[in-house]
Order: sequence, then C-alpha cells, then structure tokens
Amino acid sequence: MKFSTKSRYALRLMAELARYAPGTTVSLKEISERQQLSLKYLEQIVTPLARVGLVKSERGSQGGYRLTKAPADYTAGEILRAIEGSVAPIPCLGSETNECPMSDQCFTLPFWAGLDDVINQYIDSVTLEQLAQSLPAVKEGCGCCGTKS
Repeated sequence: MKFSTKSRYALRLMAELARYAPGTTVSLKEISERQQLSLKYLEQIVTPLARVGLVKSERGSQGGYRLTKAPADYTAGEILRAIEGSVAPIPCLGSETNECPMSDQCFTLPFWAGLDDVINQYIDSVTLEQLAQSLPAVKEGCGCCGTKS
C-alpha cells in the first residue's frame, strides 16, 4: 500500500487543528502557510474529512475548521480511511467479504491478510494527539510562516 499525498497532507492538516484549544476554528489559509501546502489542495482534502464528521466548518469572519472531538479520540487510521477508503494491501481484502473467485485457492492470501492486520493495528494505535505532539513549536514571529503563537 502506497499512501497518497492527500493522506500525508490530511494527517498534517489534522495535526495542525489539534494544536489549538477545543472548539477553536482555524482557517485553511493559516494551515496552508504554516505547513507550506497549497490552499487549493487543502480545500480538496478537508472535504472528505468534513463529510465523515472528523472536522466541522464554521462560516464568518472567525470561521475556519475545527476538530469535532479531542485529538486523543482520533486515530491515524480513521483519518487515512476517510481519505483513501480501504488501506488494504490488495484489492480482495478491501471490503467486508472477500469476493475474489480465487480466494479459496490463493496460497498467498494469509500473507496479505497478515500484512493487512499489521497495517491496521499500527495506524489504529497512533492517535492524532501523538502526531500533534511531534509538531515543532511555533515561536513568536516565526520566520517560516509569519504567524505568532
């Protein structure tokens, strides 16, 4: 499984939101500047996250996006699945039931199923809070993004 750029950026976007107090909205423009990511690309990424209820948008002058629950209550896995859908290493493991006509005869299926289990256990063990703790602190007058903490 090779994760897309959207998945990598979704984790960065969510980690940025996690650095703020609960209920605080943050503009995508601010996240774009801080993470040096395209604003247009972030707009594409935030849509599926909002669709599944991981973030909520607020309109108006103080608008932006905010998390819908505490960072410790998110896993990297749920964020990645919101963007990618299944993270299974092979297509026949990507749905609830394996509909591959060769699954009964596939001697490599246990290997792929084991890899799928390891991937899912790992991504579901890492919380957004843990990811956000790895973010570098923003210093007063930070030269990299022009924001103030």
